[in-house]
Amino acid sequence: MIALRAPISLLHLAAAAGQRNRCTGGHRRRGYAQRRHLSGAPESLWGRSPRPPRPPTPAAAARSESNTSSLPPPLENAAFEEYYKEQRIVHEEEWDDFMSVLRKPLPATFRVNASCRFLKDICSRLENDFRRALENEVSDECGEYALSPLPWYPGNLAWHLNLSRKQLRKNPALESFHEFLKHESEVGNITRQEAVSMVPPLFLNVQAGHHILDMCAAPGSKTFQLLEMIHQSKEPGLLPTALVIANDLKVQRCDVLIHNTKRMCTANLIVTNHEAQSFPSCSLAKDDSQAYKDHCKPQRLEFDRVLCDVPCSGDGTLRKSHDLWRKWSSSMGNEFHLLQVNIAMRGIALLKVGGRMVYSTCSMNPVENEAVVAELLRRSGSSVELLDVSSELQELVRRPGLSTWKVNDKGSWFQTHQDVPDSRKNVILPSMFPSSTSIHESHTVYNSFDVNSEYNVPLSRNFNIEDTNNVNCDTGGISSSNSAQSLGSKFPLYRCMRIVPHDQDGGAFFIAVIRKLSPLNENQVIKVRKTENLLSGNRAVKLQEQCQHRIVSEVLDDNKLLDEQAKLSVANQTSKDDNLIEVKMASDDVEYSQTESGDRSHRTNKLDYRHKWKGIDPVLFFKDEDVIKNIVSFFGIEESFSLEGRLVTRSTDNARRIYYVSKAVQDVLELNVQVGEQIKIASLGVKMFERHRSKDGCSCAYRLSYEGLSLLFPYMRKRILYASPVDFQHLVQYRTINFARFADARFGEEAASLMPGCCVVVLREAHQIADSIAKDPSPIAIVCWRGKATMNVLVSPPDRKELLEYRFGFKAFKVEDEKSNKDIDALAEGSL
Repeated sequence: MIALRAPISLLHLAAAAGQRNRCTGGHRRRGYAQRRHLSGAPESLWGRSPRPPRPPTPAAAARSESNTSSLPPPLENAAFEEYYKEQRIVHEEEWDDFMSVLRKPLPATFRVNASCRFLKDICSRLENDFRRALENEVSDECGEYALSPLPWYPGNLAWHLNLSRKQLRKNPALESFHEFLKHESEVGNITRQEAVSMVPPLFLNVQAGHHILDMCAAPGSKTFQLLEMIHQSKEPGLLPTALVIANDLKVQRCDVLIHNTKRMCTANLIVTNHEAQSFPSCSLAKDDSQAYKDHCKPQRLEFDRVLCDVPCSGDGTLRKSHDLWRKWSSSMGNEFHLLQVNIAMRGIALLKVGGRMVYSTCSMNPVENEAVVAELLRRSGSSVELLDVSSELQELVRRPGLSTWKVNDKGSWFQTHQDVPDSRKNVILPSMFPSSTSIHESHTVYNSFDVNSEYNVPLSRNFNIEDTNNVNCDTGGISSSNSAQSLGSKFPLYRCMRIVPHDQDGGAFFIAVIRKLSPLNENQVIKVRKTENLLSGNRAVKLQEQCQHRIVSEVLDDNKLLDEQAKLSVANQTSKDDNLIEVKMASDDVEYSQTESGDRSHRTNKLDYRHKWKGIDPVLFFKDEDVIKNIVSFFGIEESFSLEGRLVTRSTDNARRIYYVSKAVQDVLELNVQVGEQIKIASLGVKMFERHRSKDGCSCAYRLSYEGLSLLFPYMRKRILYASPVDFQHLVQYRTINFARFADARFGEEAASLMPGCCVVVLREAHQIADSIAKDPSPIAIVCWRGKATMNVLVSPPDRKELLEYRFGFKAFKVEDEKSNKDIDALAEGSL
């Protein structure tokens, strides 16, 4: 990758970790024949008889492996080119452009959080500061569009960056921009995500109050996007009524998902750990009529929207996953087909009537794309329809789906399942073919309309999808005879979307939007499963293991995966200020430093509780009325902020952390309890309170978490101090200040007169009064600890940096490293 002279993506500096491939992990292999050839070369040169090569020593093997692995992989694969030429995914005259773009590094893209507090400031900096500066600095190399918004993303919130690594290293202006991206990503204001990956959530058409399921959610960039949508639609100071359930197969991948979505600080998210194709419905109702009897309490877990971004071969990510050039084979897509069908069918089953599901992959393979959608329509009959969404996001360049394709197995091409040898029919399934009618004969044929691959042209803004009836183009090598056309799919697969790299300089993606019209015929679904479940048990297990190696790259581009997982041991269920700003409580509360995502297995054995899911801490409603009354009284929480049924904990006794959940999450939890804990919950809600061990005489055993402050503050009436801009700035900047050293002596006196314990300090402008600030649903405020002689800020360095930059104009504020944080904590402890 270093040898290439084309621009290298800013957000994929760690190329080895930057893979979106959802199925393959694998290690680098060294050919024995190559080593033998190299070792034998001197022998041949001197005319001696060849001798068997000596086994390399461990040190020599390590050096050889290191030297070879440092070379960039060749960006070519003859089987790949043959396969996609045969499938005619692009016109013959486009092929060279298609391959040329695939070999270029992927441009960097990122998205601004539409619901973040400093949205206007961030957009202003991008448009007025960085965009102009970058154009002036690198206009010769990158042209006018070094930094520009993606035209199809709503609100100009997604940006495209075309810069090289060399430019980042040598130019101070670019270094500043890179630091800006890293910091804003850390605090949740920006999400670094591939452009095509941003598309599927936009077609869900999320509305206020929707319950949304993200079936295969890790690493979490699309989940974060969904959370942005539901929070953007809420009224200021109020919780959204919507809900997002983000699911993934592996616990470790759920940890990454939790880490990335935690930046949103939301009470409306549940992270679950299930096989997507077996996600529980938690049904109390015997039939659909009973499911809708009680509108107050759900009788079945159903969703208004389902995002089905399934595991796939991932060849749409070749521009950033260069190792895929070596690994790719046509069998990869074949192996995923049935799993993709089963996951998507489960999504349809969980979808409410009238709801919308988006099926998507980062693969170009029609076996994983159009073949799966056709099978969904075939299995579901008239219960679903494939939507025409050509009028949505008209700036997005997309191509219609294919209706004709072939299946390749070990170098042989087949147009029908009847052509497949009997020995391979349990691997090459009928549903992989466009003309398949093997499931049942009662499937719906949409207008008996047949669309061939000749319609592979970009959709213009005013393109009418129904006008494809009148298109007359070259078939691109596929026979136009009646017999060949009869092999095409009879479903309207032209309504699917194919995004190819050279249309808008991005990656490749496939998207289909499905609407549920009526409940599925369960007997029919069961029959289909029995008919098509032809995979052997061993092969299914192997495939599941492959799926577990899906590499996170959409968000964590600047860090290796192992480094990121190491951070999770202190990040998943602890606040941003854990181990950084606990002041005295940190030293007294060592046993509470172990996080939820740590070694659960050892802790589980020590706990005495009846819980279904081993290795996962239980979700328990916090019902200690004395503690709740104490918290309410201490912070003056109004009755309008409901705590009943909304507080949960993951500890069986002496709760260390108390989380707050929305009403929608509460309903799901109660339903889950009623059905015997069918849902395996890895994380939920936002941390609101944390137990402390301070000996300052604080009458409340819990302190506020900065994560939950924005939710609770509008309903707090006690423990609030209002600081002038000077004192507020000094608190955020220096973190610990003696009462006597505040610029406003009156504020210092108020702080000294406050009872020891947790409090909130609010920024008060010169013209503001306390009453007007109290009515503001989202003022600028921080969580502090009133100690013996000092006020100590309990806010993480990245969040403090954000406040100093956007409120006080500090552009050069540096986030302290671990050592400096320990020094500050030691100083704070001494001042208590």
